Amino acid sequence: MILLQAQDVSREFSGDPLFSHVTFDIQEQDRIGLVGRNGAGKTTLLKMLIGDTQPDSGEITTKKELSIGYLAQNQGLNTDNLIWDEMLTVFKKVIQLEKEIHELEKQLGDPTIIANSEKFEKLSNVYDQKQQTFKTQNGFGYQAEIRGVLHGFGFEESVYQRSVNTLSGGQKTKLALAKLLLEQHDLLVLDEPTNHLDMNTLAWLEKYIKSYSGALLIVSHDRYFLDHVVTRTLDLDRKTLTTYTGNYSDYVDQKAARLKSEWKAYEKQQTKIDKLEDFVNKNLVRASTTKRAQSRRKQLEKMTVLERPTDNNAEVHFHFAAKYSSGNVVLTVQNAAIGYDQHVLSSPINIELNKHHVLGIVGPNGIGKSTLLKSILGQIPLLAGTVKLGAGVEIGYYDQEQHNLDDKKTVLNELWDQHPLVSEKDIRSLLGSFLFSGDNVLKPVKNLSGGERARLLLTKLTMQADNFLILDEPTNHLDIDSREVLENALNEFDGTVLFVSHDRYFINRVATEILEISPQGSQLFLGDYDYYLMKKEDQKVASSTAANQETAVTDNNSKKQDYLASKEDQKAQRKLQREVEKQENKLDELAATENKIQTQMADPQFFNDHLKLEELQNTLNATQAQITEVENKWTQLSEQLEKLN
Repeated sequence: MILLQAQDVSREFSGDPLFSHVTFDIQEQDRIGLVGRNGAGKTTLLKMLIGDTQPDSGEITTKKELSIGYLAQNQGLNTDNLIWDEMLTVFKKVIQLEKEIHELEKQLGDPTIIANSEKFEKLSNVYDQKQQTFKTQNGFGYQAEIRGVLHGFGFEESVYQRSVNTLSGGQKTKLALAKLLLEQHDLLVLDEPTNHLDMNTLAWLEKYIKSYSGALLIVSHDRYFLDHVVTRTLDLDRKTLTTYTGNYSDYVDQKAARLKSEWKAYEKQQTKIDKLEDFVNKNLVRASTTKRAQSRRKQLEKMTVLERPTDNNAEVHFHFAAKYSSGNVVLTVQNAAIGYDQHVLSSPINIELNKHHVLGIVGPNGIGKSTLLKSILGQIPLLAGTVKLGAGVEIGYYDQEQHNLDDKKTVLNELWDQHPLVSEKDIRSLLGSFLFSGDNVLKPVKNLSGGERARLLLTKLTMQADNFLILDEPTNHLDIDSREVLENALNEFDGTVLFVSHDRYFINRVATEILEISPQGSQLFLGDYDYYLMKKEDQKVASSTAANQETAVTDNNSKKQDYLASKEDQKAQRKLQREVEKQENKLDELAATENKIQTQMADPQFFNDHLKLEELQNTLNATQAQITEVENKWTQLSEQLEKLN
């Protein structure tokens, strides 16, 4: 069923179209992502869809009594209610129903009503109806539902009695989203819902949204989130809307293919137009060919000329190039403890970063990821351990707090003062590639937006030509297009990169290794972000399996006490036990071999060695076949042993 439909919708500002002829629909349980450059009109379109504003032309229709929940950017709750009480307001009808049921229970226990069979039966029927409604509306589980959602957003029971207005802006926004999810609207319209969410909360939200009963329309710069949530993508580009089937990555591929096809059709038509015009120009004045020339001219006049398939929006374009090469070992951190005032956040941390590798650091908020970078830079002393840079290492640092910029300077002088031998023309040319042109280069740094400051920091990094880049949240304040340009620049960089980021898509595209830091120290994963998640899940399963096996062993020990009377059975049991242990040892050896092969396959030095990768894959297949065979034998023996037990 169609919940909402936009037909030929347009919006103008001062006579200029922001977008026009926008047509699409939203069906039940749709998962739609709306993407487009900053200023394309995404938020304007959302406000039309929810009825806050009306289109200049076209029509937006909805199904009867459609319930829409809307979360604006950074829109938090504003109330003096306690957190728990504010969440309870979502279920006020259920709570009222619960009170009515309790009142009926008291009446049904009244001896005078019990004695009146007709009145008792009438009240009993009302009671049964209300109980059924209460059950249908999750009356027995709504408090557990509130706790589950609050826990997912990082609100534990210790803060339930805290006033909403004492929370930070980010916490208020998270609470607003939590309340919207509990309200179970037919359609949720979310404008940048992933702001202020850490990785664990994002992972929880992705799972929750997948099972959400209503439809969703989401605007987000979090491409990893869009990849894992949406099944249809709307692209607001070049003042119109185009629909693509699939998630964000599918959209990127399809849009590239579409643009390629448009270029092909455009170039083919231009070639045809050139030939027709050339024929007309050469033959119109000749008596013998005038009619054919007039025919060609009419053909030209009737032709619908295709627009040049380019984007009028300016685009950032740059690359990193190291002036000098470093040694093979770029950074060594040994048994480091990071923190402040002898308060250890994480320890021990160990890093050995080699040339050309890209190491992404992940971990929960507050664990000290930025602190680790500053300790490597020598800005914050380690509480223990050592940091050593390799030979010929030159560091370029991107500071997420943007302290590397001087607010008293202009954009031009911010670069020129550091590179006085470079001509003004070359400085302006470089700034132009980062979208600083004309009088914008004379703009004071203090007046720049967050995105402009981020681009200026990247401009400085490209000029320094260092061979080791340390980046702290480099995608903050950048739109999707600028992030993709940055990703491409880092992937082409002939140096080494160490970075911290919450942008999971960015991590996935750039990192060759992941370092997870926790209070217990660091753990290295040789692969991208998806590989890291897979290995974390494997560890979780292995830990759960080990706990179950330990419980099983404990249970079996108690059962054995009843079997000690039979010496013959004990003998058979011991023999089987030895066989089971033998197979377990084989499994451990094979698992270690499997892990070693997978580690080798993840080594960047083999990425282009197809013969070596094929050899490793064949060895891996054979090892996994052996594992299956040994597991089957172990299962049979374990079942026999269990029967004896």
